[in-house]
Amino acid sequence: MNSLSFSASAKSENFVGRDFIFTAINNFLHRYPKGYFTIVGVPGSGKSAILAQFVRQNPHTIYYNAQIAGKNRVEAFFPEVCTQLNLLLENLSSTPPQPSPQTMTETGFINAHEGSWLFSTLLQQVSENLPNQKIIIVIDGLDRIDINSQAVGTNLFYLPRYLPDQIYFIFARRPYQKSHSGLLIEAPSQILDLADYPVENWEDIKAYIQRNLTPLTPLPYQGMGEQEFSNSPLLVGKELEEQKFSNSPLLAGKELEEQEFSNSPLLAEKELEEQEFSNSPLLAGEGLGERSNLLAENEDNFMYVQQVLKAIADGFYSVNNFEQIPPDLATYYQQHWQKMQSQGLSNVAMDILRVLTAEETQPMSTVAISQIIKADVFDVAEIMETWLEFLQETREGKETKYQLYHHSFRLYLHDYSTLPNS
Repeated sequence: MNSLSFSASAKSENFVGRDFIFTAINNFLHRYPKGYFTIVGVPGSGKSAILAQFVRQNPHTIYYNAQIAGKNRVEAFFPEVCTQLNLLLENLSSTPPQPSPQTMTETGFINAHEGSWLFSTLLQQVSENLPNQKIIIVIDGLDRIDINSQAVGTNLFYLPRYLPDQIYFIFARRPYQKSHSGLLIEAPSQILDLADYPVENWEDIKAYIQRNLTPLTPLPYQGMGEQEFSNSPLLVGKELEEQKFSNSPLLAGKELEEQEFSNSPLLAEKELEEQEFSNSPLLAGEGLGERSNLLAENEDNFMYVQQVLKAIADGFYSVNNFEQIPPDLATYYQQHWQKMQSQGLSNVAMDILRVLTAEETQPMSTVAISQIIKADVFDVAEIMETWLEFLQETREGKETKYQLYHHSFRLYLHDYSTLPNS
């Protein structure tokens, strides 16, 4: 019944974990007779993969991806979703449905008013004719919807303010100001913000690495059993008494008495009581016969981990280039940067960017940022709001603080922050 796209389907192929999210969704579906459920997360946090996996597990779900080119306007949304609702009625109901969206399109449809009316009518018919079946409509990328393609003050995609029974919507979107949700609804609703589940996200990241870290051919040391490591110029030995090295991308040994290393991006050790590492984007635990299962605490971003693992497997990294960002990840960040500057960047915006990309920047409030750059706090707050989807938001008492959502994105933007103000 759903039209899960190839790209979304691919996102769920190596899917792991996220049980806490599916539990929350199922609890919502069983607790309320209808409603809206929203998953909120920063870029790369796995929202699309979560929805793709949910659709795989629930094949009668109606799926729509607003992130696909050309799919972020009501003119594309109404025909596709209404067609699926229409087919559902034709297959499972004796009541003739309203004229099909294809027919209406051929005769001059679609204007927004007619599309909204047809959508609501079909939802009501489905509810009345399928009283014992939950109808779930999943929309990925709610934040990508072009609000200029519809009347001012209307719900995104003209989604209904009121819902008939047994009708549910599940969304994924990036962080947003609750006062600018784009939805006025009077139906049960729940928002699950992935940022509120750091422990669960961490566990799922570790499970993802264990499944997806690609093993390479081990060195021909005897008695070592299975080894898994990535493109390391220095590989493990079983009975070495001492190893000293610096700037190695991968360190592992079973019975080493002493190790010296500096700035290692990937460390593996089986029986060390203590590990010291700095600025490591990927840390591998027990290196003999087990997949890597440790990441630095701030690496809980699936897109970043996925691209780093791929880069390791492809031999992208060497001793001297681990700070480089993999090409596909750089392309992803470039899309962010283009959106951040879509309205042009004022001098205040450039000054804010310099603060946010400064090395080891801690979360800061709009007041603190305004004091540093000597700008009006309201101007700072306005710019931060437009960038909110790319920020992590933390609260300390009554104060809200912000920083860029991931350290590698900060590194990517750093070069742009050094450009002179226009």
